[in-house]
Amino acid sequence: MQNLNLSNYLAFKEILRNRGRFLLIGLVIALITLLVLFIAALGEGLGNGNREYISKLDAQLLLYAEKSDYLIASSRLERNVLSQVRRVEGVAGAGPIATSNTAVILPGDEVLKVSLLGVEPGQPGEPPVVEGRQLSTDLAREVLIDRNVVVRTGLKVGDTITLRSSQGTQDEFYTLQIVGVMDGQSYSLAPSVILPYFTWDRVRPKSEAELQRLAYTTNVIAVRLNDPEQIETVSARLQSQVAGIEVADIPTAIANVPGYTAQQSTLQTQGGFTLLIGVLVIGGFFQIQVLQKVPQIGVLKAIGAANQVVALASIIQIGVVTTFGVAVGAFLSYLFSLSFPPTVPIVFNGTTSAFAVIALLLIGPIGGIVSVRYAVRIEPLKALRLA
Repeated sequence: MQNLNLSNYLAFKEILRNRGRFLLIGLVIALITLLVLFIAALGEGLGNGNREYISKLDAQLLLYAEKSDYLIASSRLERNVLSQVRRVEGVAGAGPIATSNTAVILPGDEVLKVSLLGVEPGQPGEPPVVEGRQLSTDLAREVLIDRNVVVRTGLKVGDTITLRSSQGTQDEFYTLQIVGVMDGQSYSLAPSVILPYFTWDRVRPKSEAELQRLAYTTNVIAVRLNDPEQIETVSARLQSQVAGIEVADIPTAIANVPGYTAQQSTLQTQGGFTLLIGVLVIGGFFQIQVLQKVPQIGVLKAIGAANQVVALASIIQIGVVTTFGVAVGAFLSYLFSLSFPPTVPIVFNGTTSAFAVIALLLIGPIGGIVSVRYAVRIEPLKALRLA
């Protein structure tokens, strides 16, 4: 206890006497914290933009067309496959998911690009609403809108929404009623608008060749199981009983979203290098600190201070400065996050942010290990040039 009290006294006394120097390194750590947290939030935001709709599906499996390489845009399944899938033992429900892109026309001729998703009401693929009601029938001129659409446009339940869609060489405009609002359901880095399947087929962009016929294809089929624990067994049954399909679980489907894995790997590498830079900066600062006070440490040891006191004082300093810097950086991150427009994909996930903060708190002690070891090994006579 005496050693701890003495170490605390020495550590805080030096911080107060050299507060400018310690404040500077604390601010450097705050900037590193700010950078790490924003890289983590950007990775979470971009990841959500790609995977959010798929990750929240009320389903355990996605069925793709054979040889589509688990790419939703490349997959085309005939709608009659649905009836075959629903007859497979262990399948509780199956719903088509058809995708395209279009634009919502806003007042002032502003345009919001959205993902247009066609689903079967009441089946897997239709997200639950947080306001309003679910879709009614396959032919209803109704839509569910993503919370992101609400944030960017101010639209609400009961309003009408105007979609601009290319039909051959002409632009057509379709007015549909908003009956429900979903939580975040971004798909392909765009807010989502969910329609009944046949309404989707009527308003989706079409080429000249598609104008005279209805499409009876869907991109993928979402499958909900009676028992999620039987996912491998039911997957095998589907493969054997339904021809021309590939089966993927949700994590596999997310990993095969174009660009998702490469994007996340890049951002994680950037975050790792930022943490490494933090270790080097903190380690270099405290190493210089120790080199500048070698005589003082020599005097302390000459009058009887134990190595434990010297080491503990250095560790306390490193911990205090690192905690101060991380706290300031986290607070600045919070303030800056309030100023970003909704179009910037920044999402501060609690788990990811907590992991980043813990990593940042550890870089101080890790970076200061060398300086602590050097301080402990200082010989009093050599430090005072008496050897």
